[in-house]
Amino acid sequence: MSDLSDQFSEIFREEHRAVRDSLIELTEAFQEKSPEHAGKCLDTIAGLTGPHFRYEEEAMYPALVKIMGRENVEALYADHDGAIASAHRLVELAGQESLSDEDAREGVSLVLGILPHVSGCDGLSLMVERLDGTEVQDILDARVRCNAEGADLLTWADEIRRPPALPVA
Repeated sequence: MSDLSDQFSEIFREEHRAVRDSLIELTEAFQEKSPEHAGKCLDTIAGLTGPHFRYEEEAMYPALVKIMGRENVEALYADHDGAIASAHRLVELAGQESLSDEDAREGVSLVLGILPHVSGCDGLSLMVERLDGTEVQDILDARVRCNAEGADLLTWADEIRRPPALPVA
């Protein structure tokens, strides 16, 4: 494994830990039926995941096609689609003045539906280890650019996101 791959793996794992912890806190906010707390958690999560999803889709996922195959990478995009749809609904729920038992259960369920993507996605660093140094650097450069632009998840998803342009494996 190269130094770049090690650097990427460390960064990637820390990003996923931050998202994991924020999602768990969001679950607690819904269990407490606190839309204000949920809204704050969602703001944090949106700030973390917008740049993260973006560099994954713009740089990492296309690079992984040659290792994982087009179908598996397309499934990663579909996971993002699901997370984005859940995020839209979570924002609606958190935007209410109060949360009913049903709203709270729905919020918790939506968050629990996102968590497996976070843990599964973290393992993609194992695949990135197989890329050459230039490809890993391209992913890291895309990460820096996406973080600098700072579009939150729903801004990116609704206004910036492009359809996948995957190479043929």
